[in-house]
Amino acid sequence: GIKWMSSLEAKFEDTKDKKPTAEKLERLRREKINRFRNQHKINVQGTDLPDPIATFDQLQKEYKIHPKIMENIQAAGFRVPTPIQMQAIPVMLHGRELLASAPTGSGKTLAFCIPLLTHLKQPRNKGFRALIISPTRELASQTHRELVKLAEGTGFRIHMIHKAAEAAKKFGPQSSKKF
Repeated sequence: GIKWMSSLEAKFEDTKDKKPTAEKLERLRREKINRFRNQHKINVQGTDLPDPIATFDQLQKEYKIHPKIMENIQAAGFRVPTPIQMQAIPVMLHGRELLASAPTGSGKTLAFCIPLLTHLKQPRNKGFRALIISPTRELASQTHRELVKLAEGTGFRIHMIHKAAEAAKKFGPQSSKKF
């Protein structure tokens, strides 16, 4: 049979057969990312945000995390990142500022320790290169413990200073001027 259509309908028919445009592919990708964030209850604000990760293996592939750090993550029993880790780690690895809120035990410490060690790349004998300030000794101890486990075998030296007098003995009397 003969199919009758107007020229406007013919134009519409022609566009249906074409491959998806770059804009459409990008929109579909964004929708997939938004579904992933909603599924994991990840709420973000800001512009040009990096995509969340679904596995720790993505860190190795996409961000070239030190293999020993990856090994330490696996050895510590971490299999799948928590929602805070899924989004916070990529944000920090992109050098962006971050204000994150998540419940106790959700993995915030690991979420900022991985990017910290990655940005430092390798140990150097240049004194303190990163400083984490904690509001309590308990939190400082937890952070110290996690960083020591995460950095094991990389050569990084992790220290916890909770008294100035002890720091002067440990690092020398000129440490306050040096650092």
